[in-house]
Amino acid sequence: MKSQDIRKAFLSFFESKKHGIVPSAPMVLKNDPTLMFVNSGMAPFKEYFLGNSQPQNSRLTDSQKCLRVSGKHNDLEEVGYDTYHHTLFEMLGNWSFGDYFKEEAIAWAWELLTEVYKIDKDILYVTVFEGSDDSDNLGMDMEAYNIWIKYISEDRILKGNKKDNFWEMGEQGPCGPCSEIHVDIRTPEEKAAVDGKTLVNQDHPQVVEVWNLVFMEYNRKANGNLEPLPSKHIDTGMGFERLCMVMQDVKSNYDTDVFTPIIREIETITNKEYTGSTEDLTQAKILSDKDKIDIAIRVVSDHVRAVAFSIADGQLPSNTGAGYVIRRILRRAVRYGFTFLNTKEPFIYRLVEVLSVKMGDAFPELKSQKQLIENVIREEETSFLRTLDQGLLLLDRIVETTKGKEISGAKVFELKDTYGFPEDLTELILREKDFSYNKEEFNAELEKQKNRGRESSSLKSDDWITVKEDSEQEFIGYDILEANVTLAKYRKVTSKKDGELFQLVFNLTPFYAEGGGQVGDKGYLEVPNGDVVYIIDTKRENNVIIHITKTLPKDLNKTFKAVVDVKQRFRTDCNHSATHLLHQALREVLGTHVEQKGSSVHSKYLRFDFSHFSKVTNEQLQDVEDFVNARIAGKLELQENRKAIMEQALDEGAMALFGEKYGDTVRTIKFGQSIELCGGTHVKNTSDIWHFKITSEGAVASGIRRIEAITNDAVKDYFETIDNELVSIKSLLNNTKEPVKSIVALQDENSALKKEIEKLLKDKAKNLKGDLQSKIVEENGIAFLAKQIDLDAGGIKDLCFELGSQYTNLFLLFGAENNGKAILSCYVSKELVADRGLNAGQVVRELGKHIQGGGGGQPFFATAGGKKPEGIADAILDVKKYIQ
Repeated sequence: MKSQDIRKAFLSFFESKKHGIVPSAPMVLKNDPTLMFVNSGMAPFKEYFLGNSQPQNSRLTDSQKCLRVSGKHNDLEEVGYDTYHHTLFEMLGNWSFGDYFKEEAIAWAWELLTEVYKIDKDILYVTVFEGSDDSDNLGMDMEAYNIWIKYISEDRILKGNKKDNFWEMGEQGPCGPCSEIHVDIRTPEEKAAVDGKTLVNQDHPQVVEVWNLVFMEYNRKANGNLEPLPSKHIDTGMGFERLCMVMQDVKSNYDTDVFTPIIREIETITNKEYTGSTEDLTQAKILSDKDKIDIAIRVVSDHVRAVAFSIADGQLPSNTGAGYVIRRILRRAVRYGFTFLNTKEPFIYRLVEVLSVKMGDAFPELKSQKQLIENVIREEETSFLRTLDQGLLLLDRIVETTKGKEISGAKVFELKDTYGFPEDLTELILREKDFSYNKEEFNAELEKQKNRGRESSSLKSDDWITVKEDSEQEFIGYDILEANVTLAKYRKVTSKKDGELFQLVFNLTPFYAEGGGQVGDKGYLEVPNGDVVYIIDTKRENNVIIHITKTLPKDLNKTFKAVVDVKQRFRTDCNHSATHLLHQALREVLGTHVEQKGSSVHSKYLRFDFSHFSKVTNEQLQDVEDFVNARIAGKLELQENRKAIMEQALDEGAMALFGEKYGDTVRTIKFGQSIELCGGTHVKNTSDIWHFKITSEGAVASGIRRIEAITNDAVKDYFETIDNELVSIKSLLNNTKEPVKSIVALQDENSALKKEIEKLLKDKAKNLKGDLQSKIVEENGIAFLAKQIDLDAGGIKDLCFELGSQYTNLFLLFGAENNGKAILSCYVSKELVADRGLNAGQVVRELGKHIQGGGGGQPFFATAGGKKPEGIADAILDVKKYIQ
């Protein structure tokens, strides 16, 4: 059975059980501070489990893209070494929100596996929660046990501990016991030798969990206590890749048709053979060359999927947050290719074609975004390969300057942290050179970094305290910017960065919560006793609008007046509406290939990322500005539909963004011919924007450009600043009427004077050369001179090399003071570098301490700069130790 058919059979089965089929949500989460990525099938439905929203259908089914590379669920380091862990994987799931429970979930799981997929009952085991005698004091899940014995013999029902059979969303939130279904695909001989039940949950590569049925019936509070949920839910997740392994009768996920086309392409590109070993290598101390190649091919085939899907969902590689995780995954793949597949040129981007052919029908974003994915991956590969080359040079320099055979662990950490050079590659290269590094020192530096990260990002949340029961929240901020509200619930949150804050939820609110690129509203609460509580930000978490304050109102049961900062909201509205007009303008001027790839809408400016293959010319930028300003001058009225049918809106030409999660009902925003799906706030008429001005344009990644722009008051301030600067410039130019011509004349004059000075300096250096040559002395077989002279850095370098051309044993140190700064330049003949082991770079690094600076360079020429010119004399005296 092909993988496409396996996925289709799952969805069709649950559709026949009255489940609605929903598409996979984007992997990158935007309104959940506890997760960067969807790491399980239930993550997109958290708002339903928490009771913050009600789904249109209480039964749903899907195949959800998941990524497990950070936090509690992190499988990254296992990937490649075993045959069943992945960064990206599909999770087939069926969901019940307060509808059916254990009886139906277990019965349907068994029916699907044994009757539809026809998996042999004798290779299946199930587990049930055995209970716990800790503070939870939970008994065994006898309800699930008694249901299972209707379908499977009791000796195949195993008791599982809290770690394996009690599923929790996180430290707080919905949770409950679960039943896992495991499959034993070992050979008959292996089964006869070892009973399969002893290998369940023991990380055996052919005895693996394939499906987990979670029975959500509790809520974990901040103090650790459990309370029953108002409604009981079903949350199941089946590993698609593992299911394909069972259905296709192979011993490894990588031998299924999910991966084999990618692996064949890697073999073709790299000319390396994949042996398909099913041995678990996670604990192996010695790896053969074939093992290393197999691991590398598995790593690349897995990681390209994770990176491609992330880019398609709108997450580009970057240096922070989710983008850094994606960059790290891709660099791990590049490094394995570089080290074990001998790939010194970009190649991973070439696998995107195979991936889009294989999975593009189920996930159309792979096809529509293929060119972008290829461009981004190719640029990232090229950049990191340069980093690897740079790292090799830096490592060689560290080895050269290290006494003994062990290099500093701090240096290895610096290579990793600053230059992105992986420590295991460092270790491999050092071993080849008969060197090692101090691992304890490296781990200490790594722990310091982790602690810094924990301190900056740690957030402790108390339980929600309910003030008003059954209070449904309503957003009224499209029409009203102040309203009387009551407090529904609140909680205290504490972080190292912000200290103690409060999160408030009201029955209704005019405050817009951060989303869709638009910042959250600020404002204040008027309290009946005359106090004012300032709302410093508004965010959305699991479909709840949260107002962040530094203090609590004194009487929580009173009615408050919530007031949005009108000026900030209006400026934000102007910028948000301008992004829609900008999007339309870019498609008109550059072509319909342009798609929005991200935006950031603030009150002071807007930022807009879009797909385009080259720099936007000044003429094109002017055309874009003119296009937008023509729509502003056209006084286009806002046409808004808050309850548009998704399919109908798309048919009418509305622009939807990849990476955004839309419901069946959407909101459309239309200004003239510009129509987009959008939940943000906007001006009522484009004339409110007043004027649009682009302030910058540049590249974000390969195929992605970024425009920053301003509107309204910010444009007025911009023009006023420009006008004042022009007045100042004209004043400096004696109030000329043609300042441009005057500046050009000054530039020409300056250029001529520079050439004159360069000529004078060269003449000065030539005259100096003869005088200095007469002062070179022979010491210990070395022609030596150390002196302070009056030349700039370029003149000193020319002088060094002119003198050096006449000697094979020359050692020079020149010091100079320029503009209050100190310069030290050292020249060493290449013969001295080879024969005596002298190194100019090492010399200036050590002597640079005298001038309170540092520097470096090559072994035969190096320069240091510092802020203490009076230290030059000490450096000149100290240098003699190198030739004695």
